[in-house]
Amino acid sequence: MSPSPKEGLSTEELIEAELFDAEEDLAPSPPVAAARGRLRTHPVLLLVGIVLASLNMRAALAGVSPVLGEISDHFGMTSTISSLVTTIPLIFMGVISPLAPKLARRWGTETVLLGALVLLAGGIALRIAPPMVTLFAGCAVVGSGIALLNVLMPGLIKRDFPDKAAGMTALYSTAMILGATVSAAAAVPLEHALGGWRGSLVSWALLAAVAACAWLPQVVLSREGTRHGQAAAVSAPRTDQGQGQGQGQAGPKLTRSPIAWQITLFMGSQSLIAYVTIAWLPTLLTDHGMSRATAGLVFAFSTLVQMGGSFLVPTLAGRMRGQRLLCAAVAVFMAVGLTGLLVAPVGGAWVWATLLGLGQGGALGIALTLMVLRSGDAHTAARLSGMAQTWGYLLAAAGPVVLGAVHQATGGWTVPIALLLCVCAGLVLLGLGAGKDRKIGDVAA
Repeated sequence: MSPSPKEGLSTEELIEAELFDAEEDLAPSPPVAAARGRLRTHPVLLLVGIVLASLNMRAALAGVSPVLGEISDHFGMTSTISSLVTTIPLIFMGVISPLAPKLARRWGTETVLLGALVLLAGGIALRIAPPMVTLFAGCAVVGSGIALLNVLMPGLIKRDFPDKAAGMTALYSTAMILGATVSAAAAVPLEHALGGWRGSLVSWALLAAVAACAWLPQVVLSREGTRHGQAAAVSAPRTDQGQGQGQGQAGPKLTRSPIAWQITLFMGSQSLIAYVTIAWLPTLLTDHGMSRATAGLVFAFSTLVQMGGSFLVPTLAGRMRGQRLLCAAVAVFMAVGLTGLLVAPVGGAWVWATLLGLGQGGALGIALTLMVLRSGDAHTAARLSGMAQTWGYLLAAAGPVVLGAVHQATGGWTVPIALLLCVCAGLVLLGLGAGKDRKIGDVAA
């Protein structure tokens, strides 16, 4: 039974509310609107495009970690320098994300999605060029492509499948996690089969190229009838006025809101732990004697388990007045998993991977859910999502490089893990504030 509005949102309402649209406040030009109407009569074409794009959203990052040691050895990189392979994409994910709505206004979502997939394929290929500088340049291009996909995909689902938001979101998120899981699990086998780490990395450019081909006919159809240089969308008038609080079209000032910053820092802190895990978990396990192939499988399993946490926690959150307990619980799950890696990294690896996966998936789910529950309207939620993703990814970018430097300086993993446990403690404190039942802009807040 769905809860009353005072008790929270139903699962379907929560999922639909989480699909922030990068084209919000924009109205498509008449030719583009007509073309999109024709596209919706062929849902299979859209469905295939969404699945293929979703598979690419994490695969290019997850496939690096299991072979990072070989990349470091090849170029003679220190732990600090090699961590930039994970850090640089995060920086560009934060920097490029705010540009997505502007690009969608000018060219249309379909065209920008195609461009993002082309960027992704090109960046993946660039990473394997001989000079070390091209490795880092390719990482920047990969991060830019993923940033555009991160922002535009949810809005596309909301726009083209408004009556099937829950099912399409489940498909989209499942495909995204599946892509990361397969990439992590296959990295070492592909390295052996294709003659080295370069073959393993570049193989995912093929998946991005196939996805780009699937979006090409949609771009052609969506822009049919538009003149050269004509924008795909124009500003649409706002009708909501911010929950009657007199805030007008601009809405509450997020940078002056403690709740907004608590959610942003919660998003960034949980992302920091997640991307440190992506960068260093296989290396940590192999440093303690585990084979690279097994370490890759443990990492892939942890990624797969995130699916459970990312589904269960938002569902529970939408049925509760406050989410403080859930915020603390996901942080504790991650803390226990990290402590296990400190005490018995190889013997209990699968258990720690499970706890980390559940905690990380739940932390991401609750972070996205808090953006909805703490916002008074969809416009504020979309703005908060942009703020949290931009600053959150920039904060997360510090994780792999700082932990890599600490690992290099100390010669072990004890101090890096201890620092991550401090981040988990910070997550609990942030969650106690962000999880309180209140809205951004409330006088009491």
